[in-house]
Amino acid sequence: MTKNDDRRLRSVDLARLAGVSTQQIRNYEEGGVLPPAARTASGYRVFGEVHRQALLAYRALLEGYGPATATPVMRAVHDGDVPGALALVDAAHAALHEERISLRAALGALEALGAPAGEERPPVPHAGLRIGEVAALLGVRTSALRVWEAAGLLTPRRERGTRYRVYGPADVRDARIVHTLRRSHHLFDRIRPVLEGVRREGGGEALRAAIGARDEALTARTRAMLEGAGALHAYLAYRERLSAAATTTGSTAGGPGPSPR
Repeated sequence: MTKNDDRRLRSVDLARLAGVSTQQIRNYEEGGVLPPAARTASGYRVFGEVHRQALLAYRALLEGYGPATATPVMRAVHDGDVPGALALVDAAHAALHEERISLRAALGALEALGAPAGEERPPVPHAGLRIGEVAALLGVRTSALRVWEAAGLLTPRRERGTRYRVYGPADVRDARIVHTLRRSHHLFDRIRPVLEGVRREGGGEALRAAIGARDEALTARTRAMLEGAGALHAYLAYRERLSAAATTTGSTAGGPGPSPR
């Protein structure tokens, strides 16, 4: 153990370090974000270097993972469930990866909005197309279009007075997007947010700009998550050193006595 490991810190010392109130430091300790603090005879909390290390780790985790992950991670560590804490970190990285996949799907969908080079697509009549015409246009079965509709991906209107489906220009556009993404083996749950983005942004450049901005945000978050994970690793290593030092000291000071006769 080093000299710093034994130093005493006040709530205000930790509060200044993190730029929060002393009440927030007390909340952190009560909520398990910090390990339990010792108490003086008069009931005042006494913090140490381990609490400073925990606070630094938590603040770094907040930047990348947000409170919904950072808080239960620290609670799990202080409950002795390090594997559980790391599983929460894994889940956050997996969710970020899924979002990146969705972004790539959205970029693929942009290609479906326009015809390939050298190919002109016939305009969709304002009155719309019947399901068989759309199926022939895309080269799919009508049953595929019905499945996509049942999944909530397509919402063609019904012709007045009949039950015939009528696909307008936006419906055909959506069907092209679904067809493109299904050929790339994307699941419906990944296609749905892509369609929502196209409908919200109107497609084309507006959607491309939105995707680019989100991609930059994800990259920044990834870097912050790496920093947070590094801080958590440093804190776990610090706790392991403290535990090893305590075990060694205990064995030396209070080793086994003579065997009873």
